[in-house]
Amino acid sequence: MSDRPAEVGLAVKRLQYRHHCALSRALTPLGLSLVQWDTLRHLHRNPDASLHELAVLTFQTDQSFGSLATRMADRGLIERVPGPGRAVRHRLTEEGACLRAEGQVIADGVLESSFHHLSPADLDRLGDLLNQALGDDPVDA
Repeated sequence: MSDRPAEVGLAVKRLQYRHHCALSRALTPLGLSLVQWDTLRHLHRNPDASLHELAVLTFQTDQSFGSLATRMADRGLIERVPGPGRAVRHRLTEEGACLRAEGQVIADGVLESSFHHLSPADLDRLGDLLNQALGDDPVDA
């Protein structure tokens, strides 16, 4: 079965696309795009992250993330604060933290719905297999 890795890779991509579309639709009533909510989520987990760190975490270039961060700061979702040297750090505002929490409830519902056919043991196994396939992050290695 030489094409099996390609089939599995396509299934992973299709699931990712399904999640992306469902999350984008579900977050719209909050006035958030998926990448904006993802930024809020990563800032919650990584307070004081740099622009570059957030760009990597959200799969964006530094330049595109810089534009996004400016728009989010103008909207009052995040704040940009001076860091050491020329570094700029980012933090959630109170409004950003509230929207992140509301978005998390929505995201949890979308993902639970997506995986509802899997038993808890199957879901754990899928997570283990995906982590095994990912291996060490080449950036960290």
